[in-house]
Amino acid sequence: MKEKVRGAQLITNSEGHMDGGDIREPLDSSAQSKSPSTPRNFMHGNRETSGASAPETATDRREKAQSRTARMHAPEESDRGVVPQNRSNYEAQAEAEGEEGRPRVKENVSPTHTPPAQKGERVSQGLAGVRQAARQRKQEKFTTLLHHLTEALLRDSFYALKREAATGVDGVTWKEYEIGLAERLQELHGRVHRGAYRAQPSRRVYIPKADGRQRPIGIAALEDKIVQGAVVMILNRIYEEDFLGFSYGFRPGRSQHDALDALTVGIARKRVNCVLDADIRGFFDNLDHEWLLKFVQHRVADPRILRLIRKWLKAGVSEEGSWSETKMGTPQGAVISPLLANIYLHYALDQWVEAWRRKVARGDVVIVRYADDFVMGFQERAEAERFLEDLRERLRKFGLELHPDKTRLIGFGRKPENDWKWRGGDKPGMFDFLGFTHSCGRTRKGHFTVRRETAGKRMRAKLQTIKQQLRKRMHDPVAETGKWLRSVVQGYFNYHAIPGNSRRMGAFRDGVRRLWWRVLRRRGQRQPWTWERLAPLIKRWLPSLRIQHPYPSDRYDAKHPRQEPYAGNPLVRICAGGVG
Repeated sequence: MKEKVRGAQLITNSEGHMDGGDIREPLDSSAQSKSPSTPRNFMHGNRETSGASAPETATDRREKAQSRTARMHAPEESDRGVVPQNRSNYEAQAEAEGEEGRPRVKENVSPTHTPPAQKGERVSQGLAGVRQAARQRKQEKFTTLLHHLTEALLRDSFYALKREAATGVDGVTWKEYEIGLAERLQELHGRVHRGAYRAQPSRRVYIPKADGRQRPIGIAALEDKIVQGAVVMILNRIYEEDFLGFSYGFRPGRSQHDALDALTVGIARKRVNCVLDADIRGFFDNLDHEWLLKFVQHRVADPRILRLIRKWLKAGVSEEGSWSETKMGTPQGAVISPLLANIYLHYALDQWVEAWRRKVARGDVVIVRYADDFVMGFQERAEAERFLEDLRERLRKFGLELHPDKTRLIGFGRKPENDWKWRGGDKPGMFDFLGFTHSCGRTRKGHFTVRRETAGKRMRAKLQTIKQQLRKRMHDPVAETGKWLRSVVQGYFNYHAIPGNSRRMGAFRDGVRRLWWRVLRRRGQRQPWTWERLAPLIKRWLPSLRIQHPYPSDRYDAKHPRQEPYAGNPLVRICAGGVG
């Protein structure tokens, strides 16, 4: 009796590999291996059968065909897993045929390395799955995101930080934290996932602005920077699929020069006759927390991610040892602040502007936004004035307002330039955007173009900063000072050396040369520094002027190829600012 039970258990276990215990039908003859006769001696494995295995009769075969458990209590034992060694003759038929004509047994899928999500739900594999879901389902809310915050992502966030950045209230530098990094990140990862992570207040410092005022900056603690950077990497996979094409500020793969190119191409190719240069007053300081969280919840429903954002918003600031609560705004300088600002303006401004452009405007409308600074071009001045009134009302709803001194509506474009040149009209205005002064001009062939030169106040502020640093380095070795000046001038050229800006770049290089000469003359009077003595140093250490960027239209067309205006890519249409 024991032998019968044991045999039944073996047969049952061998059949348990089939899902639901379904009866497998024999393969069609076309799916059989084309080997005429393959001896079964080529198969290896443990075969547990009885010593007296009698051949089947016709009656036995009929019973097996009628019931799969006809011989369940037979004294025979089932075969254990037999692995055939020979391969099929045709690899293309590997899915259709089994080895030696036997049906394949379903195997368990190998476990993934993705940690289980909240509530045990199945999760997508990696951040690529998050981006794909965000692209395909625009209205979906993501309820499980924190499981993507792994130790590896924290490590990537740590190495993405600046090595020499200022420290926060914790006083920990990047190099100090790197010692024992694996243990530190493991402990930080555990605190974040079990809810024991606490955000520290930001240390407030002030940096001078170009107009002489000071800008408040909040420097977060190093661990806060690491966690914020990891969360930004996760949320970018979602919002990079939602942000509109004319938004350029602090987005991966988009630079300030991309925004400048889009603006120049949009004004030159569209019918723009007036420009609205707008700036939101104190945007980072007046950002409403309640509205921000509502905007984030349009796409993010993971309570753990939302809890982290609330912690950073409510952490407060520390200034000269005293802590103060932050009821509004987000610190400039925090890693997550640019993303939160883009999310806020995406819902408060960008989507509304796009709807207004399509439903209200009759003429062409161009818009390029970089953070809280944006420029718009209009074909009709009446539409521009109407839009400005609607814009003030829209921003007032979300606790924002336009800066009265930095917001202007000026005549700018091909038609105002022609009226001024040939009909005695008003001279087109000029506006500053991202460090460049934009004005109307003509090419050598007489075609309209947008001239761009370094803003005068920006260049004067940079020369003043270099002058103060040279005074501190007055008695340093000449070679060391020259090496430092070379890095400063080359960095300035890397951003400002655009086509049409050679005159300003030459003036900047001459200004640096003059400042260095004055400092060297004050070092001593034994050997006076003449221009002839300074010339070899200038040639060696100060880089010569070279244009570092292509023409705006060339680079824009290379990044957004199309055969005809606004074909295919909707983001290109929005970047150019034209109507569809």
